[in-house]
Amino acid sequence: MKEDTAAPRPAFEKTSALYKVWLLVLLVLVYACSFLDRIVIAVLARPIKADLGLSDFQVGLLGGLSFALVYTVAGLPLGRLAERTHRVRLIAVCIVIWSAFAALCGMAANFWQMVLFRAGVGIGEAGCTPAAHSLIGDQFPPHRRATALAVYALGVPIGVLAAAFGGGWLAQTFGWRYAFIILGLPGIFLGVLTFLTLREPARGRYDGAAGAASAEVPPFSEVLRRLWAKRAARHMIIGTAIGAFGLQAINQFIPIYLGRIFGMSLLQAGFTFGITVGVGGFIGIALGGYLSDLLAHRDKRWYSWVPGFASVLGAPVAYLAFAQSSETLAIAGIFLFLVLVMSWNGPTFAVVHAAVHPRMRASSTAVVLLVMSLIGHGLGPAAIGLVSDTLAGHAFTGTGAYLAACAGPAASNPQATACAAAAATGIRLSMICFTVFLVWAGLHYLWAARSLREDTRATDLPQTRPAEPPLPLAAISPARQ
Repeated sequence: MKEDTAAPRPAFEKTSALYKVWLLVLLVLVYACSFLDRIVIAVLARPIKADLGLSDFQVGLLGGLSFALVYTVAGLPLGRLAERTHRVRLIAVCIVIWSAFAALCGMAANFWQMVLFRAGVGIGEAGCTPAAHSLIGDQFPPHRRATALAVYALGVPIGVLAAAFGGGWLAQTFGWRYAFIILGLPGIFLGVLTFLTLREPARGRYDGAAGAASAEVPPFSEVLRRLWAKRAARHMIIGTAIGAFGLQAINQFIPIYLGRIFGMSLLQAGFTFGITVGVGGFIGIALGGYLSDLLAHRDKRWYSWVPGFASVLGAPVAYLAFAQSSETLAIAGIFLFLVLVMSWNGPTFAVVHAAVHPRMRASSTAVVLLVMSLIGHGLGPAAIGLVSDTLAGHAFTGTGAYLAACAGPAASNPQATACAAAAATGIRLSMICFTVFLVWAGLHYLWAARSLREDTRATDLPQTRPAEPPLPLAAISPARQ
């Protein structure tokens, strides 16, 4: 997987607009595939929980820590590898690895086998985003990067939609095991397509002197030192980690919440999950990246103000949504909350990439994903599952009694009604409790604005409008490239 050091072809240096479109489209599909395999366990949590006899805490571990711990540990060396090697080949290999382990999840016979297979998914996915971010940074100029990175991040809601609709329908039709196996297959095709159609760009092509000075890969300690020294990037990363802790915890249990509170079937809950998280997230990510690039022409602090204000506002919206007894109002509130809090992606990575040299971008992305995934994806779902079990136990006759009495299938449980009421209370209160982390995250984003202008170079996050405006997210038109 050694990087091709030969002189790039002229046609490659003069990258066509059509190729840029294809690059983003394919990377979005790759990211969607990774997030599909990552999030589908939330959609299938109810049948998995019943079949394997799991608690909410164990479901949270499967959806969180068992994946995130390996994802974060593997992310750093794979991110460093992306600084040195052929990034396209690295992405292609990683796709095949995680897709194979995702399919194996359908063959798990117990909790620990599922943990092992989920860890394998994490190893494969760890190599994708750092390398993809590095590719995007070398294909799009600084004043378009937040938009381009936000387009890439649209793979998250697209993956959620595919998991919600495809996973829910497949599980209802064929069972949750076949759902895992079938949904793991598309990644093989995308891996081959990535290998055959994407090309390795010259590094630092839009970074002037910084790009020319980055021929050597700096030590990882220098990446950490630089990120910590840049207060704006530091607070954006902290805000992202805290926000992910609350957001991923809530997202993981939305299908379970909808089933317990409103009695939705697996298919109904999956459909609603897809609309709220998928479509709401799509809108939020797109608006976050585009508005940041658009408003930052007047004041670059909008790169932190956009996610900051959105996160602070999203917390009371989420609180009201989960406190509702009306199904319609609850779903509408969850949708609006996700539109707001999903705006962080493009602005955050734009600020982080502006703080480092081109040969540090994959590593800096890996650092962000490490803290975000370990704290957010890893600890968030497990923490909210533990809180849910504890609060449900208090609503029952005690946590131990609740877990002992309510772990089995409801159909054969004489205390099924009491168990259902306690479980509904636990999940509602735990969802409400975790909205406080969104406010905390928003305050760090807003704090980043205090030093954003001083901590970023003018060539990275332009203070004034460039000659060519940022691209609309709806279409990256060749005429404007």
